[in-house]
Amino acid sequence: MHTEQTQQTELRAQAEQRRRRRRRSRGMTLIEIMVVLAIISLILGGVGVMAFNRYKDAQLEDARNNAVQVQQLSEQYQLQKRKCPKNVQDLKAAGFAAREAKDPWGNDFELRCEQGGGILVISSGPDGTPGTEDDISSDAAAGTGQCDEKDAKGK
Repeated sequence: MHTEQTQQTELRAQAEQRRRRRRRSRGMTLIEIMVVLAIISLILGGVGVMAFNRYKDAQLEDARNNAVQVQQLSEQYQLQKRKCPKNVQDLKAAGFAAREAKDPWGNDFELRCEQGGGILVISSGPDGTPGTEDDISSDAAAGTGQCDEKDAKGK
């Protein structure tokens, strides 16, 4: 009888241990999962906003760099041909540009020949409308200032 009681006690202890293990290994509750998902979505949202702003800044910088490059190619064209190119297609046709340069928003650059012999290259900016505040010029990119940083970013 003593051994029978001992066996029953051991069986109860083993059953209790199994119950404890099951409680510990049940997993996470729905609320815990929702809290984790909320934290992850907040982090991803912040990263997304920062990445999008960086992408917009990179587009503006790319437009400035391309405008300066087109200006330099136009000046080379002007020196050799003794006339001002009308557009980027003229540069490509004459072999000065390997491809037709466009701004990051898919618009053609506008070339303006100034009376002093200089060439101004203008991108219509993110809005795609020429003559607005967000236009980006090769002068602004070179730092001589038709439009300043504030205008180039459209703020």
